[in-house]
Amino acid sequence: MRLTPRLPRLPIRVRLTLLYGALFMACGVILLGVTYLLLDAGLADRFKGVDLQITKEGEFTVVPGSASTDLPQKVAGGMARSAELRELRERFHAAALQSLLRQGALALGVLTVVATLFGYLMAGRVLRPLNRISETAQRITSRGDLSKRLAFTGPRDEVTRLADTFDSMMGRLEKSFLDQQRFIADASHELRTPLAINRTLIEVALRRKTATEDTKRLGTSLLTVNERNERLINGLLALAKGETEVADRTPVDLAELAGHAAEVHRSQAAEAGIGLRLDTRPVTTSGNAVMLERIIHNLLENAVRYNEPNGWVHLTTRTAPDGAATLTVENTGPVVAGQDIEALFQPFRRLGADRTDSERGSGLGLAIVRAIASSHGGDVTAVPRERGGLMVTISLPR
Repeated sequence: MRLTPRLPRLPIRVRLTLLYGALFMACGVILLGVTYLLLDAGLADRFKGVDLQITKEGEFTVVPGSASTDLPQKVAGGMARSAELRELRERFHAAALQSLLRQGALALGVLTVVATLFGYLMAGRVLRPLNRISETAQRITSRGDLSKRLAFTGPRDEVTRLADTFDSMMGRLEKSFLDQQRFIADASHELRTPLAINRTLIEVALRRKTATEDTKRLGTSLLTVNERNERLINGLLALAKGETEVADRTPVDLAELAGHAAEVHRSQAAEAGIGLRLDTRPVTTSGNAVMLERIIHNLLENAVRYNEPNGWVHLTTRTAPDGAATLTVENTGPVVAGQDIEALFQPFRRLGADRTDSERGSGLGLAIVRAIASSHGGDVTAVPRERGGLMVTISLPR
């Protein structure tokens, strides 16, 4: 079965313009046709009591008020014969109608072009509120800022009702996301306290002189589990904070933050036999320094954790050609399929591990990175390396 390819649809502004032009031309053609018929009938009635006289130059003039009873005398006086008179009447009639069609068609064509251009401008003015709705939706999609509203003012027409519906929908979405973030933050705070108490009680029990070897082994296992839970709670809290747009921004040098974060992870990388290299250049962005440093810590931690023996991690800061501040962390490691990249940025997703496996992390690292970058108006991209590993790039506005 052969399918016919569908032609791309024209933009709605162009379609409205073509519709305006077509309607104007249709009305003009109808008006010209009606005028033609009326002029045809009017000339026929007008010539019933009118004679035409031939001049010496070969032209003819209208002689109003001529009566048919005077025709023999006028013929004798040099007037046109009756056959010539009818021919001249027909020629005059046809010339008048032809002139109407020619000049009317020319005028209609010019006015149609002018009306089409005017219709294009009017269509843009009519569609301006829809463009505002589209721009606001794109801004919300790119930045994740649900606080934006159209606040459209104007007559209570279809466009105004659409804008009000959009604002109402965004209000409900914002409330839903804020409630979700508030719940995560509250739950994280509430859970951190009992976990801290558990850790303290276990450490006290292990330090007792009467503690047996079985008790120590059990306490060590409990401390490991407790540490994983604390890491998970801290990750949830950071994710909730990262999804909130940063209001108080200050100038931040990414190269300086990268140097501090690298010093923290250098010993961890050395223990794992992984080389950590820096190639930083001063590049400034605006935002929250603590949250931006958390991005670098998470990227370095993942790059060291998901690496291979004798591997390396390379951290760079640059200014992109479009002026954006970029930070790139590239590392060796296992081969990552291109279709698995997006899943790595989802909460509780780990490379080559089950969602319930928390041996190598909580699965929130890259999700927190994306949330913080989005809250700063930035973006995160990850590209798998051919020989294994990832290259993750953070792009932030300067």
